[in-house]
Amino acid sequence: MFKQRFNKLQALRFKHFTRNGYALFNCIGKEVLICTLSVTTLTYAKAEGISVKDAAAADSLGHQEVKLDEVIVTGSRAPLTAIQSAKIVSVITRDDIDRAPAETVNDLLKLAIGADVRQRGSFGVQTDISINGGTSDQITILLNGINISSPQTGHNAADFPVDMADIERIEILEGSSARVFGSSAFNGAINIVTKREKRTGARLSAEGGSFGTWGVNGRVSVATGAVTNSVSGGYRQSDGGTLHSDFKRRQMFYQGDLASQHIDLQWQVGLSSQDFGANTFYSAKFNDQFEATRRYLTSLSGTIKPFDTDWLTLVPQLYWHRDYDHYQLIRGKEGAAAGENYHRTDVYGGGMTANLRWLLGTTSVGADIRREHIVSTAYGDELSEDEWINISGSDRKYSRRGDRTNTSLFLEHNIIVGGLTVSAGVMANRNTCLDSDYRFYPGVDISYRPNEHWKVYASWNKALRVPTYTDLYAKNSVQVGDLELKPERNSTFKVGTRYRTLGFAAVISGFYSHGTNIIDWVYETAESKTYHALNIGKLNNMGYSLDATLNIAELMHNPFVTRLKAGYAYINQEHDTEHQIYGSLYALEYLRHKFTMQLDHRIVSRLSAQWNLRWQQRMNGFHPYCKIDAKLMWKAPKYDLFVKADNITAHRYYDLGGVKQPGLWVMAGASVNL
Repeated sequence: MFKQRFNKLQALRFKHFTRNGYALFNCIGKEVLICTLSVTTLTYAKAEGISVKDAAAADSLGHQEVKLDEVIVTGSRAPLTAIQSAKIVSVITRDDIDRAPAETVNDLLKLAIGADVRQRGSFGVQTDISINGGTSDQITILLNGINISSPQTGHNAADFPVDMADIERIEILEGSSARVFGSSAFNGAINIVTKREKRTGARLSAEGGSFGTWGVNGRVSVATGAVTNSVSGGYRQSDGGTLHSDFKRRQMFYQGDLASQHIDLQWQVGLSSQDFGANTFYSAKFNDQFEATRRYLTSLSGTIKPFDTDWLTLVPQLYWHRDYDHYQLIRGKEGAAAGENYHRTDVYGGGMTANLRWLLGTTSVGADIRREHIVSTAYGDELSEDEWINISGSDRKYSRRGDRTNTSLFLEHNIIVGGLTVSAGVMANRNTCLDSDYRFYPGVDISYRPNEHWKVYASWNKALRVPTYTDLYAKNSVQVGDLELKPERNSTFKVGTRYRTLGFAAVISGFYSHGTNIIDWVYETAESKTYHALNIGKLNNMGYSLDATLNIAELMHNPFVTRLKAGYAYINQEHDTEHQIYGSLYALEYLRHKFTMQLDHRIVSRLSAQWNLRWQQRMNGFHPYCKIDAKLMWKAPKYDLFVKADNITAHRYYDLGGVKQPGLWVMAGASVNL
């Protein structure tokens, strides 16, 4: 039943069997390999040439786990499935999204044990996301594998053009990942993967609740032969729940796919727009700040197989995104003297990866180039007056400009020998904002699977991050940047193990991150009233985490409690600097403790509920807090009904600075599949 072709095993798939309940294949309900051929020449298997669900795994693991094993995850340059990957990539699945009492992607990430989500505005209007004790500028955000991170500031990184209903899964990769995602993946990466509809249909949803909050969202998909297209859009507004925290959010997302024998193409276009009261977002002295952001993005990517076999695969991508940022220190007051600024950032990028599959594994080689351009009233080098650019909707002009180009060359090799996966490579990076010399950032990831239950892994990777335009050029009454900032450097070691069996899964991991020239916004004297961007010296983060899931529904028939999940993360930080620091705004305000628990249970028929608890303690003067959320849902084939309660105990808490978060927030809504 197998034939060898360039070292790939191809299985014949039986698509029709009797529907009798006792029929063998009807009972299994999975792809079946009728026989197995094992020869010496297959000792070094290719990445996609290994069956990821042998008979033992199919019998020992739940359907969801087996399905996840087959998903290609973003842990390496070469396409590896979750089970083959040398890294543990945390995945928030579609099922997790449906169950969670969450309104935004940011809410979902709060449940990821390795992520730190520092929310400013209500509903995550502005959110800082970091991983393993880092800052929001030290991670890469991707949408379907396309880097959408902004070189202006990490504060706007979570400005997504997609609704939660558009998302298939969210992948979280912890640790330095420069050779996979480029130099911006200093402490990790988050990849949002949207649904790829295979049939024509439509969905409409609406919700409303506390503080004058309401929203609508819709999606239409059209499938015609080898081409599928889908478009979604939504609108949400609210009073915000606290003083001067009102917001209006709009988003639109279009994506298309073309599948053929030799070429698969994917394209996407996105728009997000936000207007929101920024309360005390950037300074406790001003409680009526205002900000408006706009994001436009488009990309084209694909997979090209020039030959009938897949021994050579080319993966090209092109992308562009533009970000607008309009900020007022005092809402309604215009002009530079009043603290009003405008920024427009353009990012152009492209790359090509070639994956060569041969006897000793898969070799990936390629290049990425990324052009970052900003025009601003405050950031960048001063322009002559005849070069000033008009700002639409304002009588002011962009009077400053910044440009830099980042070029990355990379080489990676992946080899799978039985249950052993080794992924090693190096990235050579050149940035025009530095000295234009190439710098090398190696890394190696190793995992071993002695059986279908256990997986152990270890990794070491290096990375570099250049300062954002805000780090370099900010100059106002509350922040002052520094043009002399040095780039951050990092080396990360990570080890861990995963255990899975029917109804139970657990991951234990530990990490050590050694950082130099780390950038933070600090008070340099006891009398300081203005934060300065500073290289604060060496910063070492060391920590561990435990994440466990008990899926009772796989062990019992119709149990009341269907799933219980719990996680704990601990970080200890060591800071060594020549500068006396009297206050930190980001890097030193890390999460020391984080504990999460989720409980799913049935009520009656189609009615179920999820309860979420999150307790965390942040360093640098923050009080620990405990937050409880819940969701009640009725799921039918054609429609869903829900009620969500955020912060059931109405606890007043702070994630960042003096920005107070709302109390109890209740939402109710429905969605209909047409």
